[in-house]
This record gives sequence, C-alpha cells and structure tokens, in this order.
Amino acid sequence: MPGAEPYHHRGGPVGVLLCHGFTGSPQSLRPWAEHLAAEGLTVSLPLLPGHGTRWQDLRITGWTDWYGALDRELRLLHERCATVFVAGLSMGGGLALMLAARHGPAVAGVVAVNPSVRRDDPRMIALPLLKHIVPTAPSIAGDVAKEDSPETGYDRVPLHAAHALTKFWTAVQRELPRVTQPLLLYRSPDDHVVSPANAALVLARVSSRDVTERLCPRSYHVATLDHDAPEIFDGSVAFVRRLAPEAAEEPAT
Repeated sequence: MPGAEPYHHRGGPVGVLLCHGFTGSPQSLRPWAEHLAAEGLTVSLPLLPGHGTRWQDLRITGWTDWYGALDRELRLLHERCATVFVAGLSMGGGLALMLAARHGPAVAGVVAVNPSVRRDDPRMIALPLLKHIVPTAPSIAGDVAKEDSPETGYDRVPLHAAHALTKFWTAVQRELPRVTQPLLLYRSPDDHVVSPANAALVLARVSSRDVTERLCPRSYHVATLDHDAPEIFDGSVAFVRRLAPEAAEEPAT
C-alpha cells in the first residue's frame, strides 16, 4: 500500500524501535519516526508481517509473527546502538510492552500510545467459531479527529487475525508484571477503538516505578496522526533524553 513502507534512520548511539498497530502500517507512525530522526536518534519502524499489502495477507499471520519481527528488529538495533527504547501505538504499544518484559535491561524505556492489551467487545468471545463463518469485519482504521489526516490501513479486518490478536492479549497480560522499565503512557479519552480499561490494566499490572500517564484530549485512537501528535513527539524525545543523556548530544542529521 502506498505509504506503508518501513522506515529506518541511522542516527546516534541511542535508538528507538517503533511498533505500529493491528491492520495499520508504518504510515501511522511515520511523522513520529521522522521527528525522532531529526533529533539525532537512530530509528527503526518496521512493517509487521501481513500488514501494508492486502487484508488477505494478514489472515494467515499470528501474533508470534508480529512479535518475532519486532524482536529481530530490536536485536539489530542493539548492534548499532548502546541504548534502545521501544514505543508503539495500539497493538504496537502492547507489543512494545512485551518486548520490554522479555528483554529486560536491554530496553531502556517504553512509550505506549493508546495501548491495546485486552478484549473490549464481548462479541469477540465468539471468534473461534465465527472466523469459520464470517471472513471479515468492518475496518477499525482511521479513528482520527483531525481532518485531512488519513490513516493507511486495511478496509476490512480478517477474523482469523482478530482471533490471533485475542491470543496476544492473553499473552501480554501475563507479561505485564515483568515490565520494570520507565513507562510513558499516552491515552485518548475519546478513543473509539480501545477503551480506557486498557491503559488502566497496564498501569495496574506493570512493575515500573517511573510511570507517567498523559492525556490526548483533542485526539481519537490514532493520536500519532491527530491534534496531540506534537505533544507525543516532544514528550517522547524529552523522555529519551532524561533517561539517556547522551541523546541530547546527538546532532540532527
């Protein structure tokens, strides 16, 4: 899909791995990635398997494929950087938290924007059966308040992949207590995709002592393309520089 390409930038010794959401693409995080790159950081924004092409390709992937791709990117980023942070939107925020849980000290901090870690729609309990009867559901992409700021994502949600997403939620919930890194969490009160219960669950279960929650009052779910995006971009840079002072010395390239 045009605009769904991955993005990589070679900057200084501090890196950030960005994770996009379910049925979305790197396009939803591209302005964030470019902002981090302009601040001199090394940035990796991969395209998750099954995404950015056609919804039929997502149908044959699962959460272990999505996590595995990010795990490989994180290891590659560590070959170039002394300090690495992880960040993500929606499911990408949940995947970032799982990376932090499993990689421990190798992840210096986490930035999660409207993280998705639990089932909000009770009808999803029927997915194991429903996926064999109904192939797709309506799209969840494009929940943006700002006009003329579209999100590149699929126009349908394959239910096989949605069922895989529910399995990811079960897995990440078990991992949350292992997250000890500093956490910066952004939440949109007017989110039509992810309920406030997701952020509440994250904040209640992580073991991090350095935790900051900030609201995005003018944005919907895809806050990284919405009115509050500049606050997210600047806040994440300040977060990285507070924890990795060497990042402040990196020249913009």
